[in-house]
Amino acid sequence: MDFIGKKYKMTSSENFDEFLKAIGVGLITRKAANAVTPTVEIRQDGDSYSLVTSSTFKTTEVKFKPGEEVDEERADGVKVKSVYNFEGNTLKQVQKCPDGLEINFVREFGPEEMKAVMTVKDVTCTRVYKAQ
Repeated sequence: MDFIGKKYKMTSSENFDEFLKAIGVGLITRKAANAVTPTVEIRQDGDSYSLVTSSTFKTTEVKFKPGEEVDEERADGVKVKSVYNFEGNTLKQVQKCPDGLEINFVREFGPEEMKAVMTVKDVTCTRVYKAQ
C-alpha cells in the first residue's frame, strides 16, 4: 500500500453539489464545500489508520481499523457510523447516517492520482485528486 502517507490534492469534481443535496447538506455549507480544494492523506499507526481531509474550510480526521465500525463526524457536523476496508489499492467505506441513509465511498489510489466515487441513493459524485 504505497499510497499510505502520500498526499492527494483535488483537481476535479463532478456532481458534488447534487451529492451534498442528496445527503441533506444545507445551502451555505454546500457553497463553502464547493469552494475549496481539499487534500486527502491516509496515515498508518500499527494496525490503525487515519483518513485526514484538510482544506482552508475545515480539517477532518477519522481513525479506523479495517472492518470495524467507527463513530465519526462529517464535515457538516452530522454524526455517522462508518466501516472502512482495504481491497488492494482501494479503500471502501460504507457510512450510515442517523436518518437511515447509506453512503458508499470508493477511493482508488494510484501512483499519480486518487479517484473518489461517492454514491447515495441514485446520485454519484466523482472527485479526482493528484498526488503531491
